[in-house]
Amino acid sequence: MGLKVDVILALNTPSVQAAKKASATIPIVMMRIADPIKSGLVSSLSRPGGNITGLSFRVDELSGKRLALLKEAFPSVSRVAVLWYEPNPGSDIAVGAIKAGSRELGLQLLLLPVQGRGDLIGAFQAATRGRVEALIVIEDVVATQHRVEILNLAATHSLAVVSQYRAFAEAGALLAYGPNTAAMYRRAAYYVDRILKGAYAGDLPVEQPTKFVRVINLKTAKAIGLTIPSSLLERADEVIE
Repeated sequence: MGLKVDVILALNTPSVQAAKKASATIPIVMMRIADPIKSGLVSSLSRPGGNITGLSFRVDELSGKRLALLKEAFPSVSRVAVLWYEPNPGSDIAVGAIKAGSRELGLQLLLLPVQGRGDLIGAFQAATRGRVEALIVIEDVVATQHRVEILNLAATHSLAVVSQYRAFAEAGALLAYGPNTAAMYRRAAYYVDRILKGAYAGDLPVEQPTKFVRVINLKTAKAIGLTIPSSLLERADEVIE
């Protein structure tokens, strides 16, 4: 690497993999990683070793929980699609968890991997042909970049959208459930501070989130003719009306 940096902050699995490939010595603080062990980034969470540490999502557990929340919010749903950016290796873990959860809940699953923005219209057309009623978006940098377009297409096709970040629900998704992103970024700053003060990245345990945010967009629910159960609304951290 040409720049003599003291630490690298990398978001998402592909970025961390690229940083690891570029340097085995510069400390790397990772953020928004699906599973750093399965992705081969660290040897363990408690003692990662090497030059990488940071924060990991609990993707298996959270993906299943998100699907269960969709079923609770939309009890009659039977056909669900999953949209994700296929080149992101971290998404495979989430897709696997959703597959397992769909079997437990008796849901028919339609998989819609995309390579980029150009595949979005075709993916939603496939969802319509498959008579899908709801869409789970596995959010990464690409999904975030095209969030508005994804939600506009979902509204056009009358699909209830579920994702993990609050921003997706604020932009029009039916519900979101996932880590408190602001808290995780603050925690990432703690890692950077420790490393700049002399700590070795490989000695700092990888942390998983403990704070989760459940957001429901009632405006969207009304637009698609859905009544959210009061039991779910009572447990929401934020209700958008």
